[in-house]
Amino acid sequence: MDLIANWLGNSPDFAVPFALAALGLIITERAGVLALGAEGLMLVGALAGIGAQMKFGTPMISLLMAMLAASVVSLLFALMVIVLRINQVIAGLALVFFCQGLTGLLGTLLEWTNHPVSGLAAVHLWPLSELPLVGKLFVQNPVVYLTGLIFLAVVAFLERTQGGLRLRAVGENPQAADAAGISVFNYRLAAILAGGALIGLAGGYISVLSTKMWIADMTGGRGWIAVSLVIFARWSPWRALAGAILFGCIEALIPQLAATGVRLPQYFVQMTPYAVTLLVMIWVAMGKRQSGSQPGALGEPFIREERR
Repeated sequence: MDLIANWLGNSPDFAVPFALAALGLIITERAGVLALGAEGLMLVGALAGIGAQMKFGTPMISLLMAMLAASVVSLLFALMVIVLRINQVIAGLALVFFCQGLTGLLGTLLEWTNHPVSGLAAVHLWPLSELPLVGKLFVQNPVVYLTGLIFLAVVAFLERTQGGLRLRAVGENPQAADAAGISVFNYRLAAILAGGALIGLAGGYISVLSTKMWIADMTGGRGWIAVSLVIFARWSPWRALAGAILFGCIEALIPQLAATGVRLPQYFVQMTPYAVTLLVMIWVAMGKRQSGSQPGALGEPFIREERR
C-alpha cells in the first residue's frame, strides 16, 4: 500500500513537464507551425531557471525567467520558419542541436552544474490530503495545481475566443485567413512565442522544482516524448493532459520499484519511456487517428505573394 501511495503522490511531479511541453506544442502547431524543437527549448528553460534560482532564490521568478529565455530563443526558430521559410523539420532539429550545445557550454562556463537549489514547499489540500492511499495526490507544489488552470485558460482561449478561432484558422488554411484580413505572420509569431514560453516552463520545472539542480542534457528526451504526445492526443489539450499523466505514472513507477528492492536492468529502465512512446505512435498510425485532427497547413510555409 505504501508503494501505491508513494507512486500516486509522485506521478504528478513527473507528469507536469510532459503536460506543459505538449500544451506549448499544441499552441504552436495549431497555428500551422511544426515544432520539433521542444527538447532544446526545455533545456534553455531548465538552464535559465536554475541560473535565476541561484541568483534570486525565488522559484516563481526563476520559472518566469525560464519562460522568458525559451521565448527569446524561439525567436530564432520564428526567424527561420516564418521569415526565411526554412523547412520546419530541419529548423526544429537544428534548434535542438543548437540549444543542447549552448546550454552545455553555458552550464560549464558559469559553473552551474550540480549546484543544489531550494524548491517550493508542498501545499496540502486538506482534508483531501488526509485520505488513505490517495492522500499524497493532494500534497504537491503549487505549480502542479497551476498546470490545471493553465490548461483551462488555453482551452478557453482556443475554443471560446475570437483570437483562438483566428489562430486555428491560420493553422487550417492560411490563404483563406489572409483573405479575411487575419495576419498570418503575427498569429504564427505569437503562437511560437507562447508555445516556447510553456515549453520553457516545463524545462524550468524540471530543474528548479523537480531535480533542483542543473545537469547537462537533463531533460533526457522528454521534449521528444511531448512531440509524440501531441500526435497521440490529436492536438487536443485534454487528451494531451491524459497522455502526460500516463507517461508520468510510468516514469514515477520505475524509482518506486527500485526502492522496494525490485532489480531492473539500467538500460531497460532508460528505454521504457521511449518504448511506450513507440507503441503509442504505432497505435496511432495503425488507427490513422491523426488525419482528421491535424491542422490542415501544419508544416507548410505561408507565402502571401503565392496566395490563390
